[in-house]
Amino acid sequence: MPVVVGVDSSTQSCKVELRDLDSGRLLGSGSAPHPPAFAPRSEQHPSKWWSAFEHALDAAVTHAAVARADIAGISVAAQCHGLVPLDAGGEVIRPAKLWNDTTSAPQLDRLRAQIGADSWVKAVGSLPTSAFTLSKLAWFAEHEPENFARLARVCLPHDWLTLRLSGRHVTDRSEASGTGYWSAAEHRYLDEYLALVDPLRDWSSTLPEVLGPDEPAGAITPQAASALGLRPDVVIGPGGGDQHAAGLGLAVEPGDVVYTIATSGVVFTTSLDPVFDTSGLVDGVADCTGGYLPLVSTLNAARVTDWATGILGVDHEELSRLALAADPLRSPVLAAFLDGERKPNRPTASGMLAGITSATTREEIARAAHDGVVLGLLRGESHMNAAGIATSGKVLITGGGARSAAYRQILADLTGREVVIADPADADEATARGAAIQSAAVLTRTGVRELRQAWAPRTETVATPRPGTADLREQLLDRYLTVADWTGFDGQAQR
Repeated sequence: MPVVVGVDSSTQSCKVELRDLDSGRLLGSGSAPHPPAFAPRSEQHPSKWWSAFEHALDAAVTHAAVARADIAGISVAAQCHGLVPLDAGGEVIRPAKLWNDTTSAPQLDRLRAQIGADSWVKAVGSLPTSAFTLSKLAWFAEHEPENFARLARVCLPHDWLTLRLSGRHVTDRSEASGTGYWSAAEHRYLDEYLALVDPLRDWSSTLPEVLGPDEPAGAITPQAASALGLRPDVVIGPGGGDQHAAGLGLAVEPGDVVYTIATSGVVFTTSLDPVFDTSGLVDGVADCTGGYLPLVSTLNAARVTDWATGILGVDHEELSRLALAADPLRSPVLAAFLDGERKPNRPTASGMLAGITSATTREEIARAAHDGVVLGLLRGESHMNAAGIATSGKVLITGGGARSAAYRQILADLTGREVVIADPADADEATARGAAIQSAAVLTRTGVRELRQAWAPRTETVATPRPGTADLREQLLDRYLTVADWTGFDGQAQR
């Protein structure tokens, strides 16, 4: 029985799924943690990703009770944007700077002034924040010039793992479009932007080749095959970004809208055409099928409710119960910028809890924590609509927050629509599923769009709007924006 491996190497952990190549049926899964990393200086050594991948693959093989000789293909999806610098020998020069590392904010501001905000959006489809790789390269050049001088290859996290597996320095459209120096619409690197970091460097020799959505990276290297106990003819897919692979795994169609509540919060849909939002809130990145994935990504999501459980001394189930028992209009308003914020771009911001009185209850604090996450994403969906992007289809929830009764119900109440999850047994594994679909498409030479629909997961409704909540979105969002856009956080207001 041929088996494909889908990998989700996220900020917090590595998750691996094994699926039957012929049917897409889930055979087994495994996971292993990554070292914790927090803004503003958020770094991990890539060797820890490889170690976690090995452990997660071991666990998945054991769970599935399959022979390693059955594994025919692997694709890796991973956290986006991070910078992995390699020297001429292929060694990692320094720990990777992750997407949520905000230390390159000053460099980002200078690049934005040089390029121009509107010009940057029109070139790459997004107004980059300090999450994007270009600002991290500028930080690297400025703060560690001796290390920067050794730079021979630039990788993103998924690029590095694919390189370890295949021996090829490649990436895909979804990841390249999140660097700040690649145009998905024109399918080319923007050397003129990289020259702002170092005008003397031959950047073309340092950047990965951009593969198509179902173009193989090649066969596994003998070293990787030996280390993992796999056949030498295992085929490695091009891989992709985590949210992009999740869109593939969920079989998202234009008009559907996905709310991901994980380390970061993301709201996205899919589009056949490029998107250019000059407000800077919507990133018009490429997807894993040859199209586009307009999205808004916030820096603070599940960690906000993690924080609230510590403050209130409860577990997540009790936090949900408390939140759903609260009157939302009596609850305080939380601008949940606990580690700065990405959309809107306020890297030095801090959180604010407003509207507390001596009568404020534990229930209302719990509600405020959930609202602070959901309302930030609802703001994002509103900006997507303003940019002409339809989101009137299904509302899906995924990520670790998909298991929360409060997140599900609040999202249903505030969108006014039923909320569904995909495959209730593993609702937060859409990224690994998408990577497995890509691997199968590469192996079978089937178009990835076609296979996405053939492997589309079943869905289940997990929440419907409660009576009396029809006008709640407008009221809560207005209160939220008043607090979230107060200039006292960091001297910047953006709405």
